[in-house]
Amino acid sequence: MALALELFRSAPRYLAARAVGTKAPGLVAGPLAPLRLANRSDPAPRDERWTRVKPALAGICGSDLSTLAGKSSFYFSPLVSLPFVPGHEVVAEVLDDVEGFSAGDRVVLSSVLNCATRGLDPCPNCRLGAFNRCDAVTTGDLKAGLQTGYCTDTGGGWSRMMVAHHSQLHRVPDSMSDDVAVLLEPFACAIHAALRANVPDGGSVLVVGAGTVGILTLLAVKLLTRADHVIVAAKHSAQRVAARLAGADVVVVPEHAVKAVRRSEHAMKLTPERGMDFLLGGVDVAIESTGSKSALDLALRTTKAGGRVVLSGIPGPGADLTPVWFRELELVGAYTSGTERVGEVDRSTFDMAIELASGLPMLSDMVGARYPLARWREAIDHALGAGRLGTFKVAFAPQET
Repeated sequence: MALALELFRSAPRYLAARAVGTKAPGLVAGPLAPLRLANRSDPAPRDERWTRVKPALAGICGSDLSTLAGKSSFYFSPLVSLPFVPGHEVVAEVLDDVEGFSAGDRVVLSSVLNCATRGLDPCPNCRLGAFNRCDAVTTGDLKAGLQTGYCTDTGGGWSRMMVAHHSQLHRVPDSMSDDVAVLLEPFACAIHAALRANVPDGGSVLVVGAGTVGILTLLAVKLLTRADHVIVAAKHSAQRVAARLAGADVVVVPEHAVKAVRRSEHAMKLTPERGMDFLLGGVDVAIESTGSKSALDLALRTTKAGGRVVLSGIPGPGADLTPVWFRELELVGAYTSGTERVGEVDRSTFDMAIELASGLPMLSDMVGARYPLARWREAIDHALGAGRLGTFKVAFAPQET
């Protein structure tokens, strides 16, 4: 039997968490959590394309916390199968020989459960290498699940054992620590977001949010685009320090972001009768990395007419979309990792993340806490308060007791 944290369906807990989660986040890690420590049957490879893997570290992602707190959109309900084991940011050991990998190899997982994992002929998106846009995430050999960590058939990283398709695996360099490797999945997502931003040469960028995703996105913007000026709006002091270390040109608290963009872009600030100030003029690109209403409002109100706003965090409800209409903004999503055209070559953002991470020493310090599965309530509580506590990534160490 394999020990795992299992998320189960509970309408009363969901409604209670949704009602009080932001006011009393400690309850989300306590009696309101639809999560339980369970012994699940040892997973077996589905066929020769699959292998068992043993997670060494598995990150706690903002999307995981949103699900636990009852904040996820009902849009996702047909895209998952319950009960499931969360955890899609995973560094693990391969346990069975499988195409391209041998037992004992250390790997990270690309989480999307695309056509290849489901035993299907590739859909039009998968045929182009855009696996994150797969149209078949509810069909084929597996139960519904947009990613590993949301599918009951695969398990997830919050467990001592799970299964993965060989096409999901990426080998980790021997010189890379587990603490850095567990960041490769979110870094691959951040690279995808930075390149989706299509920053013009010499352009200006606002990154809203400086948690793990925000900092990784900032690094990707600095390394892979020709942005001339990058402003970061960060809520907490440790995040502002990290943003400066990662190369931001200006770092401010969110309340001062409109003023900072106005100054740098020589824009005009206007104050409505109700609501946040906004600009005529602004940055070329804003990247929203938190998923909160206020952060998206800020991004929309500080981007110049015809500019682009990238949704890197799962968007929360309630943002005012008037600027999208009035300023003819391009509002684009950036979902998980991707395949990008770099020069004349299509490249996986996972491969790019592995190459770039080795030259970024600050990543070594971003995992601020690791917990065994048995201490899951402490881990979730810590992750919910990570920004306030000065922590970036909180992770489970499933093999520890």
